[in-house]
Amino acid sequence: MGLFDRLRGRRAGGGGRDRRGTLDRASGGADLSHLEQFVATRRGVEGYVEPRTAVTETTILLVAADGEWTRRRIDGPETARKLSRDLAVPVYDAQVTGYPQRMRDWSARQKDNRLS
Repeated sequence: MGLFDRLRGRRAGGGGRDRRGTLDRASGGADLSHLEQFVATRRGVEGYVEPRTAVTETTILLVAADGEWTRRRIDGPETARKLSRDLAVPVYDAQVTGYPQRMRDWSARQKDNRLS
């Protein structure tokens, strides 16, 4: 399959079947398990839903109270909101709220630790 076929959502020889329309893979059980484990082992976790793009499926970014974060694919904004309700985690639209400063601070500390 060529790049343009992917962008158009067609598979070579597939009769033009509709595909997700991104170059990314869909979310799976391992993604959900990782998110559940992250919430279970951290405190003060918040979720940030990131929109689907031409390259990446919808993702949810989880940020713990200390700023540690993880990002995984999710099957759309409604699934992210349902998961957040199920895990009792507040969820925000990343395009509206942006990301918390503690996340950037944590990433900077990790970078400093790697350089030391």
